[in-house]
Amino acid sequence: MSGPPSKRVRLSGLEDGEAAQGQAQDEGPSGEGAPAGAAQEEEEEEERRGHREGLCAEFAVVTSTDEAVAQCYLAENDWLLERALNSFFETPDQPSSSAMEPTSQLVERADFQGCIDLTDTDNVQTSKGESAQPQIDESHISLLTWNVDGLDLANLQERARGVCSCLALYNPDVVFLQEVIEPYYLYLKKRAVSYTIIPGNDDGYYTAIMLKKSRVKLLKQEITPFPTSSMMRNLLTAQVNIAGNELCLMTSHLESTRAHSKERMKQLEIVLKKIKEAPASATVIFGGDTNLRDQEVAKVGGLPAGVLDVWEFLNKPEHCQYTWDTKTNNNLKARYTCRLRFDRVFYRTASEGQIVPQQMTLMGQDKLDCGRFCSDHWGLLCDFDVIL
Repeated sequence: MSGPPSKRVRLSGLEDGEAAQGQAQDEGPSGEGAPAGAAQEEEEEEERRGHREGLCAEFAVVTSTDEAVAQCYLAENDWLLERALNSFFETPDQPSSSAMEPTSQLVERADFQGCIDLTDTDNVQTSKGESAQPQIDESHISLLTWNVDGLDLANLQERARGVCSCLALYNPDVVFLQEVIEPYYLYLKKRAVSYTIIPGNDDGYYTAIMLKKSRVKLLKQEITPFPTSSMMRNLLTAQVNIAGNELCLMTSHLESTRAHSKERMKQLEIVLKKIKEAPASATVIFGGDTNLRDQEVAKVGGLPAGVLDVWEFLNKPEHCQYTWDTKTNNNLKARYTCRLRFDRVFYRTASEGQIVPQQMTLMGQDKLDCGRFCSDHWGLLCDFDVIL
């Protein structure tokens, strides 16, 4: 797969109040009289870039992967090819015969140094060292939606590890992610192994749905394109069963920036139409980075009858109103303050049985060791009660 879009069509960052403030590069004089060192520095930078491209190509050939994966491993290992290859093929606790296995199987077991392993979150060790399945409360369902800002490549591994920490700590049944790139997806696939991961695309950046394997049975999945999107946006849907309850799960990343309001409202109308068309027997939950302003929802006629905004249903709790908040989140180093409720969860009840929202909490508000947050967005963790 090709790498992510150039860094950056700063989609989640160019929001209200943010002008397209390109930072001008300091340029020395050109032509006659230019410093002699400038040309040499440019030549050295070009040589360094070519050397790294060569390393990525060689890594990709050896591992039968692509250059996006190669760049991820090489960057983590100081661009030392041998160390990066050792990291990729490292298979601890495996018999020596594993060296004869196909590369595809080795890729599936490849480890990311320092990443939290979610493999055992469904098992509890007994006093005798035996694994036992924990008691599952079938009266509750939890869902996390989060724009993880994968297009921001700075501290990407540590920020992805922080997201994994939240998954391990709160163990949500369903996870909606937006702005996922291929290295991020591979990271989750190898370390969040207790989840089934459904990507919304296979190129650029995209959404993903993660389903807890021990709890959620996937029945069907679907991608609905937004035909006039200029930002590769679509609607990802998964029909699932949780403890005998039929759910239709949907996530999307609606068109970004104030300038694309008309396109965003067209996409919202497609989402609402899909919610209404879902089988009456299913509870529908949509969540994602909507980039919506309240007036835009009003302009499309508001939410249809029977479709609720969970934050409003819960009486608009102030502690989780602003999911994109440059006042408290400094990942963007913005020169302005902007507080908006871009990340939203919509909900429609089923004809029989009730799954009712109970509470909502912001996630990712603790700074990581690198001094940044997991994302420029806060995540939204929602708990639902299952009323039989």
